[in-house]
Amino acid sequence: MLKVKNLTFQYDKIPVLQNISFNVDKGENIAIIGESGSGKSTLLKLLYGEYDLNKGQIFWNSEEILGPKYNLVVGYDFMKQVTQEFDLMPFTSVEENIGKHLSNFFPEEKKVRTAELIGVVQLTAFAKTKVKLLSGGQKQRVALARAIAKQPEIILLDEPFSHIDNFKKQSLRRNLFKYLKKHKISCVVATHDKDDVLGYADQMIVLDKATIAAKDTPEKLYNNPEAPLIASFFGEFNVINDEIIYAYQLKVVPESDLKAIVKQCYFKGTHYLIESELNGEALFFENPSEVKNNTLISLEITKFGQQ
Repeated sequence: MLKVKNLTFQYDKIPVLQNISFNVDKGENIAIIGESGSGKSTLLKLLYGEYDLNKGQIFWNSEEILGPKYNLVVGYDFMKQVTQEFDLMPFTSVEENIGKHLSNFFPEEKKVRTAELIGVVQLTAFAKTKVKLLSGGQKQRVALARAIAKQPEIILLDEPFSHIDNFKKQSLRRNLFKYLKKHKISCVVATHDKDDVLGYADQMIVLDKATIAAKDTPEKLYNNPEAPLIASFFGEFNVINDEIIYAYQLKVVPESDLKAIVKQCYFKGTHYLIESELNGEALFFENPSEVKNNTLISLEITKFGQQ
């Protein structure tokens, strides 16, 4: 178990994180979200031991994680980190980059294991390709495979799919998080993408103004966002009579007291996102079909799907 107790950290007297406390159980997936500059990446670096804490403690089971004041070499054998900067060997192949972290005492087992990891990140066709010839997204996938090669007890992922195109992102995300769950590898993911969280994270931590603004399951935070910051992570929303209403919770009806004028339609595949105006403010709702600009429409709030 990872235990974070009253963690506080600052750069040049500017608080970045204050009194941060949470636990991560064995095999649990924790998502860290927040606006740019909220301290997501800094928190992961502190968990890895890259910086010294100003206050608080971090433990993995009974072992305290300490910073560079106490460790000549940053990091611990039981923990791996994947950042947005990949420290790969550019002049060797994909399989050599991954296989380097596996034992040479059992060559056949190493070969099978390397192939398995390459398959998890969907790079089988590039196994013999030198890393320097890969795209940014492919390099990120090599970094992910290399991080899980030694079966760490916990892995820290900083925007793990940021360089990966949409053609591969969905299936890769499923493969990776399924692998981590199967092998009971704890995971802390810092992300700005709700698709990295919904369906995968067991708990979600929202950072705001250097503190934890909310912590709960993604489902509960999605269904009952306590602040606009939380709702904005999941999608388009409105504040109507001091209540947060997602765009999908508004539907067009023949008549109601809630009336708005359509300003713009955006095709989203399964629906249209309609931008309208209510009392001089923008109001967003979803509709199965396009609506002409300047149309006066009546809307009804529905809490379908909200718990």
